[in-house]
Amino acid sequence: MLYQLHELGRAWMAPMTYWADAGAKMFSAPGSWLSTTPGATRMAAGYELLYRIGKDYEKPEFGIHSLEIGGDTYPVIEREMLRKPFCRLLRFKRYADDADNIVDLKDDPPVLVVAPLSGHHATLLRDTVKTLLRDHKVYITDWVDARMVPAEQGAFTLDDYVAYVQEFIRLIGADTLHVISVCQPTVPVLAAISLMASRGEATPRSMVMMGGPIDTRENPTGVNDLATQKPFEWFEQNLIHLVPVNYPGRGRRVYPGFLQHGGFVAMNPERHMQSHWDFYQDLVKGDLEDADSHRRFYDEYNAVLDMPAEYYLDTIRVVFQQQLLPRGLWEVAGERVDPAAITGTALLTVEGELDDISGQGQTRAAHKLCSGVAQAQREHLTVEGAGHYGIFSGRRWRTQVYPQVRDFIARHAAPRTEEPA
Repeated sequence: MLYQLHELGRAWMAPMTYWADAGAKMFSAPGSWLSTTPGATRMAAGYELLYRIGKDYEKPEFGIHSLEIGGDTYPVIEREMLRKPFCRLLRFKRYADDADNIVDLKDDPPVLVVAPLSGHHATLLRDTVKTLLRDHKVYITDWVDARMVPAEQGAFTLDDYVAYVQEFIRLIGADTLHVISVCQPTVPVLAAISLMASRGEATPRSMVMMGGPIDTRENPTGVNDLATQKPFEWFEQNLIHLVPVNYPGRGRRVYPGFLQHGGFVAMNPERHMQSHWDFYQDLVKGDLEDADSHRRFYDEYNAVLDMPAEYYLDTIRVVFQQQLLPRGLWEVAGERVDPAAITGTALLTVEGELDDISGQGQTRAAHKLCSGVAQAQREHLTVEGAGHYGIFSGRRWRTQVYPQVRDFIARHAAPRTEEPA
């Protein structure tokens, strides 16, 4: 019933939200006589704040249409390479103008960015993708909101996640591919490559694991504590709800995005309240640059998706409560996950010094598990002063982390082969 009540609340708030949006425009539009009345700026700011608090936040676009490198601008095209019920594999193709013919820059090493399926959309990695595009052919997993997947498509489990990653790796071509996993997917990505190695399949040239819960027994954070202090049944009974009838996935069991968003905000409520107050003040002062920065951040932060219940509960059990991967006890579709089977894939782990989601040591634990990878092919980077998001987005990512990721990939790149069309 909670999901249905949430939808009723949204419907009840909708007229007020539309009214606030109209009020903000009436008191701020240059051609409106209301914008010349005393206190118009404060009225417009108040209305917009109310609008942004009450509005629905749809999935943002990546919006990467061009890239500037060394003073030259390169067009970028987003292509869907494969569509699965719960995920789309996207490719960002960067082009150069060569003798009046637009050609793809084929000499760049291919990179698969496995985005987290943990509440936010893959567009949260927009900065990651845009930076990687400078030197690489970039693919990314674009996970589908579970409420938009008809129940007839069946369940989606953590095992299915592993299978998706393997299918994407095979499609792109493991012999030349480099895989970057950010946060949650470090676990299923390590499982996917481990199983491929155990079967004798070709594995990617390298894997870069960033801020992920490989072994949550290392330096546990508040997120880890929450997952372990509650019994497994609590998560199923309190966080899993049915999708209402007004969505294609009606009847599907999910961990709703609005509950996840509430959890995100609850971690730092004072900071979010201050941010909204600062936004109001910026609008009143006419500081449009800071106001736009606030809009961009919350357009992304407030856009959340529903997670399939089976996948979410698997993650709670396998990753956080039983730590099956580091204990060597995890089986995926009847096959034991053995990271020691990986021998030809180089490993780089990246952690933030101030990460309060995946504590220091949790990602680095991959080195102990991947004992078959030669020491010369293993590297670790701890980013000083960086929190969780700073290792893959923002200034520190672009200036400190990316150069080392780029150089690591270059050192372990293979001769180029023909890629899928």
